Amino acid sequence: MEIRRVPAGHWVGRFAAMASPCELLLDGGDRAGMERALARVAKEAWRIESKFSRYRYDNIVHRINSARGRPTEVDEETALLLDFAETCYRLSEGRFDITSGALRAVWRFDGSDRIPEPRAVAEVLRRVGWKKLSWRKPILTMPDGMEVDFGGIGKEYAVDRCFKLLRAETQWPFLLNFGGDLRASGPRASGEPWRIGVEDPTMQQPGAARIELRQGAMATSGDSRRYLVRDGRRYSHILDPRSGWPVAGAPRSVTVAAPTTIEAGMLATLASLQGENAEDFLKRQQVPYWVLR
Repeated sequence: MEIRRVPAGHWVGRFAAMASPCELLLDGGDRAGMERALARVAKEAWRIESKFSRYRYDNIVHRINSARGRPTEVDEETALLLDFAETCYRLSEGRFDITSGALRAVWRFDGSDRIPEPRAVAEVLRRVGWKKLSWRKPILTMPDGMEVDFGGIGKEYAVDRCFKLLRAETQWPFLLNFGGDLRASGPRASGEPWRIGVEDPTMQQPGAARIELRQGAMATSGDSRRYLVRDGRRYSHILDPRSGWPVAGAPRSVTVAAPTTIEAGMLATLASLQGENAEDFLKRQQVPYWVLR
């Protein structure tokens, strides 16, 4: 972990979790207080990563994915995420699906031109579909060969969890930023907002937009680093789990502001999954948003 005080007057602490750079900005207090706050945040972020990572063999996700059709009883926290995933599935009419991780078997978004054969996509698609599961809290039953992946909501959930813990422990204004998903406790001690840059997906300029955030959360969904290009056509990493293919006309970047990070992340992801209709979807939600194409 790294801690420093910047010229603007606040503390900045950094660590890595969930394959992302994570930051805590604390506007006040001394170094010892910052060290305690950062340690608390990092510990919780690492706990969530360990519990819900698909890369581990000692957590609840592995137990679910290796059950081979047998029922799995889950704890309250996992049940909360499963309920949220089911809500997202219904609101998106099947576009958001935590079982779609199986499509990684045929899609590799590494900037190359390797597009899978339609037959291969169709074969993997047999192992995708929330409706194929049986979820009756606290029991989840999933057909053998399927898997769940909380990667689409885990980071946003972690921000909100860390926010709640830190809010109860410090009097100073703070901002959490986990790989571009962030939440502020309020304006800075001076009354000024936190100033945030939204990345330009073309990578031609450091910030495509500058946003002032006084309180609440923001999250971004985009494909600036994960894509394929074939015959001049760009294929976004945002897949439609109903077809197994990239969403046509998906924006390069969608940023949404909402009261909580998990709400902002859900809306940004659902908007991206709408493709060409992303802006219309967000207008109906009546939330602040920024769409870059």
